[in-house]
Amino acid sequence: MSDSAVLTQILTTLADLQASQQLLSQKVDKIQTESEHPHKVKLHLHDSHYAGHSDSDHDTVVSPTFAPKIDHASLFAEKPILMTQPDQPGVNPYTMNWGKADPQARGPIVVSRHPSSINIRNALGAYGGPYSIYRALAVAMEELAEDHRPNFDHTEPVINIPQQPQWSDPTKIVSFDPFGHMTTQLYKKEIEQGLDIRPTIAITRAHMLVPEIQAEVKRGALTVDGKVVIGDTGELDVHKAAIDPVWYLPGVAARLNVEEDVLRHCLFESTGGMYSELITRPDIKVFLPPIGGLTVYIFGNHELIADPKTQLTVRVHDECNGSDVFCSDICTCRPYLIYGMVEAIKEAQNGGVGLIIYLRKEGRALGEVTKYLVYNARKRVGDSAAKYFERTENVAGVKDMRFQGLMPDVLHWLGITKIDRFMSMSNMKHDAIIDAGIQILERVPIPDEMIPADSKVEIDAKIAAGYFTNGHIPDAEDLSRTVGRGWDDSHP
Repeated sequence: MSDSAVLTQILTTLADLQASQQLLSQKVDKIQTESEHPHKVKLHLHDSHYAGHSDSDHDTVVSPTFAPKIDHASLFAEKPILMTQPDQPGVNPYTMNWGKADPQARGPIVVSRHPSSINIRNALGAYGGPYSIYRALAVAMEELAEDHRPNFDHTEPVINIPQQPQWSDPTKIVSFDPFGHMTTQLYKKEIEQGLDIRPTIAITRAHMLVPEIQAEVKRGALTVDGKVVIGDTGELDVHKAAIDPVWYLPGVAARLNVEEDVLRHCLFESTGGMYSELITRPDIKVFLPPIGGLTVYIFGNHELIADPKTQLTVRVHDECNGSDVFCSDICTCRPYLIYGMVEAIKEAQNGGVGLIIYLRKEGRALGEVTKYLVYNARKRVGDSAAKYFERTENVAGVKDMRFQGLMPDVLHWLGITKIDRFMSMSNMKHDAIIDAGIQILERVPIPDEMIPADSKVEIDAKIAAGYFTNGHIPDAEDLSRTVGRGWDDSHP
């Protein structure tokens, strides 16, 4: 599509939005007028109006009764503002200079649509990503005040992740705020003055008990050192960071090799038109998308991570709920995650650092529903490595939507310039890291003995498609011979 055609389409969309806003505004005015009449009531659940009855087992079941309650005031004092525009009176976004080394010159992330900040926002979306929907439910149910502000006392990071040179390069980190864990310290004055600014990164410390790690300790494959493995039970001491996405749209577009206006338009359409200001506010360059983020698990001395002389073992892992949590054997996800964890622990015990980077990209970022649909197609028509990717494309239209181009940002955030042992066979992850200017000295595949029998279909198909291996690369005939287990078959 030509630039002029895209512009025409955007202008048409904008006109439609303006018409819709006018219509909705009229409807809201009507509703607010009607709500002033005393006979308009709202039904609420009252804990004191519960009646009990018995079910078939003669257990008492509590059933709510409804009692009328006059809705004296709306949750929001103003009618909804569907969108703003750059030249609108009163609109004056807070400073945002992405990539500036000085956090004050860079500016805080201001995304709240609260009346006190809606005109000074420099970001679109909402804090909390997908969890902002649950916040909306809490507000609607009057469990949470719409203007609630968090108390950040004692929430600061338990370790210091210091500023790195990569933070001030606007091309290095584009998918989250590198200052996100320092928000309450860097912008304390602004927060105390009433600006709703929140951390998008939290860093804590934890103990972990992982059955496979405990088994490794019990059989002597991992030693108890008192620092990483801290007890005979195989208990682990780790630091971990949770990171919410904060996209710098020009940087994301450049990283993915698309035009920014095209990216904005696709985001607008693919989220059901939820974020109209992606179109109407091209001056706002930051977007907090409604997607999951990532977690970093650090084994060993965090202060050594950015030192190129430190041996570093890294596993970059994309979420797989079925395998990671519930131990499904149709893929290698949990076994490879555990293998990466074991090697990360060994690295830390040898004086280096081990990292597990866990990204919320369920089912190759296609989602769990799509993944299960693909599973059904695979098992019903004959599961073979030769047809592995075809089954996914039939349902999703693509093989994979993880698009690893944004993934290396977290490595830049940690100041990493070199990975000694990369615990992944993925060519996409490897290439993204290399393209980001980070060295990988060794690639470590999952050992054959850790591959579940039914996941041979997946791993052979991926190796044939470009995954790293030290062994044989399957050809077309090999792939046709690699078949999966049926639903009614058990392990040999």
